Amino acid sequence: MPFSTYKKALITGASSGIGAATVERLTQEGIEVHALARSAEKLAELSKKTGCIAHAFDVTDLEKLTALCLEHEFDILVNSAGVDRPGSILKADAEGIDALIDVNLRAVLQLCRLTLPGMVARDCGHIINISSIAGAYNFGGNSTYHATKSAVSMLSRQLRIDAFGKRVRVTEICPGRVATDIFAHVHGDSEATYKNYIEGYELPVAKDIADAIAFAIDAPIAVNVGHMEITPTMQVPGGLQTTRPTDV
Repeated sequence: MPFSTYKKALITGASSGIGAATVERLTQEGIEVHALARSAEKLAELSKKTGCIAHAFDVTDLEKLTALCLEHEFDILVNSAGVDRPGSILKADAEGIDALIDVNLRAVLQLCRLTLPGMVARDCGHIINISSIAGAYNFGGNSTYHATKSAVSMLSRQLRIDAFGKRVRVTEICPGRVATDIFAHVHGDSEATYKNYIEGYELPVAKDIADAIAFAIDAPIAVNVGHMEITPTMQVPGGLQTTRPTDV
């Protein structure tokens, strides 16, 4: 379904990283892009640069989400907003668990609920969910993050069943490490953070993910790109560890 089929897109987490890059990419295709994020200042800059329509509020604000989706018929939904608080469940706190569930999962579910029925009725639409390799592979810590991204992965497959028989496509994008400012948001914007997660690595950048999203959207109507795992060439997810009990 080429870009010319679609008129309006809603992109969350749009003020930086993959979300902002996707706003730039889709506006280049003549789509009316609605960019949603908390930072009014960053959205204003993005709007000036791309012509997108800015909506500065939290993606967890259901009242405002509902009003926005009632006002506009979105043909494309990109769920890019996400947060993380590293740590295993042994060290998790209630506030952190709720924050991750609210942004990474609940907001995604609500936006799908608000937009998918219209897409089905119009026989036209595309939902893109940005999950993570953390939804498919286990690694140290980040227990709640793994759980929310795994749920988004399952939801993405389920949405295709819900819309079966209609020309509504669903794509799950699963990035590995990408050179964005997410590490600064999680670990603090410092030289140490940059050295630990970015410096010296050959990493995809946000534009690479946005181009992958554009590829999926621009595929022919008969093609649904359901799942894309995008990692650095030099990153391998998974692994096997064995240890001895500490009481021996």
